[in-house]
Amino acid sequence: MSSTAAITDEIIEEIAGHYEAIIRLLGEDTSREGLVKTPMRAAKAMVYATRGYRQDADAIINGAIFTHEGSNMVIVRDIEFYSLCEHHILPFFGKVSIGYIPDGRTIGLSKLARLVDFYARRLQVQERMTAQICKIIMEKLGAKGVIVTCTADHLCMKMRGVEKQLPATTTVETAGAFNDSAELREEFFRALSH
Repeated sequence: MSSTAAITDEIIEEIAGHYEAIIRLLGEDTSREGLVKTPMRAAKAMVYATRGYRQDADAIINGAIFTHEGSNMVIVRDIEFYSLCEHHILPFFGKVSIGYIPDGRTIGLSKLARLVDFYARRLQVQERMTAQICKIIMEKLGAKGVIVTCTADHLCMKMRGVEKQLPATTTVETAGAFNDSAELREEFFRALSH
């Protein structure tokens, strides 16, 4: 199945069957009132949570790139996201902030949030997701530079393993002018602190 192929009712039914088997293997009675519809609900939730696999970045951007003569930094901060850790299939979630320096073109601001979801809504690791967001904005916009920061809470750390509740993970990815200029990076982080 290609990454943009539609999920059919038959595939959802098959996923639900796997959820039913897992619930049974965990020792539950899948015919119990509260669990009868759970496999189907879980299958639909998983399909929704991984919809990024079936989306196309160009369709998301949909021509929303516009001529712009300015060259000052554009920042969209605190874009919330929800993803699934590919190691444990447990949620991680947080906020992404994006800064870029236009080179004659800007992008519709809502498209940045949609690109975050494009990469978040799949089995993922935070480090790769941050890099993917940075790379696609640089490629599609042709910006002079892009910086992306992501801060997230990981339920795989909170619910299992070390079971620590306070740690959050921050990742940063840069491209273009942000790679070479500590001053630009500092300007971006100063703007985020206000």
